[in-house]
Amino acid sequence: MQPTDTAPANIQNERESWLRKVTRIRELTIVLVIIVLCIILSFLSSSFLSVDNIVTTILSIVMTAIVSVGMTVALVSGGFDLSVGSVMSMAGVVTGSLALNGMNVWLAAVFGLLASLCSGLITGLFIGKVKINPFIMTLGMQGVVQGVAYVVTQGAPLSVTGVPKSFLYLGQGNLLGIPVLIWILAVVVVVSDFIMRRAVVARKVYYIGSNEAAAYLSGIRVSKVKVWIYIFTALLAGIAGILTLSRFSVAAPTAGQGMELQAIAACIIGGASLTGGEGTVLGALLGSVLVGIVNDALVLLNVSVYWQSLVTGFVLIAAVTLDVLTHRKKTS
Repeated sequence: MQPTDTAPANIQNERESWLRKVTRIRELTIVLVIIVLCIILSFLSSSFLSVDNIVTTILSIVMTAIVSVGMTVALVSGGFDLSVGSVMSMAGVVTGSLALNGMNVWLAAVFGLLASLCSGLITGLFIGKVKINPFIMTLGMQGVVQGVAYVVTQGAPLSVTGVPKSFLYLGQGNLLGIPVLIWILAVVVVVSDFIMRRAVVARKVYYIGSNEAAAYLSGIRVSKVKVWIYIFTALLAGIAGILTLSRFSVAAPTAGQGMELQAIAACIIGGASLTGGEGTVLGALLGSVLVGIVNDALVLLNVSVYWQSLVTGFVLIAAVTLDVLTHRKKTS
């Protein structure tokens, strides 16, 4: 029996197949981009890798990352939510206003979350039951919720003083030498990632995003799932708003301005698709980190703060373009 090179060839093919699978992992690609970007910025700015700057950068992306987790779920289902920034502002304003009027701040925070949940419920019902387009519905809700925040504050930020230190500890305290906000983000990410990977309802979300008609015919109550999706998205936006109030002791009607664009950019960068059916919580977190590093780089390089919105817009356009080209290649 003559010896052959079949075994070495098979091993080589397996190695190439493994390499292709690894390179297809979006999260790994983002990690590599983040590492390369950090190396470049460390040469451009000596303070970039300082402990203070690293902590500041991480804290700056906490709210974006929390909101992006909810946005990822909405994108996976084939929708999105343009009202998250306004909901974030409203939650902080409602909490701050009630606290200033004598209500216990923790109870006020509950009302702030309830207000967020109500907005998510209304959005979900109109999208899931009435079948209104998510873009139109969330854009309209953005105006309504933002209007509530302006009416409550009369357009002026509220300086919230006299609240218990236990509430301020959420946004300003440290636990084991690490800011509490980072611990909260870690809990949100771990729990949400576990749900998206293991829970039955999460599989329904992916099914709906991949093929809504087929999901409906298979017995999934599509409208009900969509209602819960937008409630969850609004809940995380509300939590981000209350944490912002705890961190800065200011309830501003503009606290979440532009958050929807940053969240969508982070999610798309992290592998979520505007066509639905794709996206992970870990990807949203990494996308938020990348956006945060870019914004931090602009500050360290003394670029005007007014350029940050412009850069975020370009990043979003680039991410969406990459998403479209990737799906076009898959379908061709």
